Amino acid sequence: MLLGELVKNKRVRFAEKAENWETAIQMSCDLLLEEGIISCGYVDQIISAVKELGPYIVLMPGFALPHAMKGSSAAHGNAISFMKLAQPVSFNPDNNEKDASVFLTLVARDSEEHLKTMRKLWKMLTNEELCADLLKVSSEEELLALDAKYS
Repeated sequence: MLLGELVKNKRVRFAEKAENWETAIQMSCDLLLEEGIISCGYVDQIISAVKELGPYIVLMPGFALPHAMKGSSAAHGNAISFMKLAQPVSFNPDNNEKDASVFLTLVARDSEEHLKTMRKLWKMLTNEELCADLLKVSSEEELLALDAKYS
């Protein structure tokens, strides 16, 4: 399952809070930046898209899927990272359904790999019980326990 892969690949981060949604996106991208899978332009592209299009990356209350548009020159590989904030960040102060504490940051250069990753994400995000558990998780050990529970 995806959660075990994320822990194994060291693409997991836990933090108390983010100053705002822009900072949260930056934080969610940091592991991918450090690994060289994206360049700084990728973060800028996500933030610009959210400013232009609204918080479309918030898929459902609590969950955000930061990603740049297809064909980004700032994407250098295929990966996903997981970040969990103890305190949710607001993308729209007038709508708390646009708050997020779980960030699944996606980067894809290859369409086939992108589809594989999206299938794994879809399987995860359509499991209501798993999503409820992900909103409570606070450590890699807990992620691994969820991976075992839902595999």
